[in-house]
Amino acid sequence: MKKRWLDVRILLAVVLAGLSMVALAQAPQGAPPAAEVKPAPPVVEVVRPAPPVAAPATEVIENPYGIEALWKQGDFVARGTLIILVIMSIGSWYIGVVKVIEQARVLKDGREADEKFWKAKSVKDAIVALREDSAFRFVAEKAAHAAEHHGNMPGQRLDMNSWVSMTAQRAMDVVANRLQRGLAFLATVGSTAPFVGLFGTVWGIYHALTAIGIAGQASIDKVAGPVGEALIMTALGLAVAVPAVLGYNWLVRRNKVAMELVRHFGGGVHMTLLGPGARKGA
Repeated sequence: MKKRWLDVRILLAVVLAGLSMVALAQAPQGAPPAAEVKPAPPVVEVVRPAPPVAAPATEVIENPYGIEALWKQGDFVARGTLIILVIMSIGSWYIGVVKVIEQARVLKDGREADEKFWKAKSVKDAIVALREDSAFRFVAEKAAHAAEHHGNMPGQRLDMNSWVSMTAQRAMDVVANRLQRGLAFLATVGSTAPFVGLFGTVWGIYHALTAIGIAGQASIDKVAGPVGEALIMTALGLAVAVPAVLGYNWLVRRNKVAMELVRHFGGGVHMTLLGPGARKGA
């Protein structure tokens, strides 16, 4: 009996051992090691520079009392006065530039006449050597023509000397009149522009007094515009008159120099035409 119980116990042990072996065979051989979790790299925060702060825009304040405001806010009298001053200024500068060019040409022709006229073999050759529109050629042509045709007119009672002298003088007077052309405008502008500006000044003061009377008080905002208009008109009148006066005096002086050259040349032509054998040489 004991032997049989022992055998049963051995048999149970063997069965349990077999079951244990089967369980171990079916179990996974080994779980893969858990993946190593690497620590995340530190997050670097990129600090972007702040955008430059734009400088505050400078507020442009229009001048409410300038020339533009004068034109926009002025009445027909103020605008008419301003237009007259502008016309005077443009005309003065135009005439001044034209006269300077004209006088420079006359002075150049004078030097050319001294170099070419007196070196020619005859008066005709000397006249041809000069520029066609030269004032010196004009004087020489008139004097030579008078000397050539002296005595051809019936009733001619003037002698050769007087006839040629009168003709040359008339030609020089024509040249002088051409040089004087336009200077009267400069003289007129120089003498009247300040008074035109003064008229605009008086008109602006009248507007200031009117604004004070309507408002009932002499506040600065009521009188600043008309008074500014008056001062601008005064300044414009002087700005137009001063260049005109200076230009007139300077151009008159240059005209005298140019006419001295023309008269000197005319006297030389006169003596040449009256010299011995002058008519033959002419």
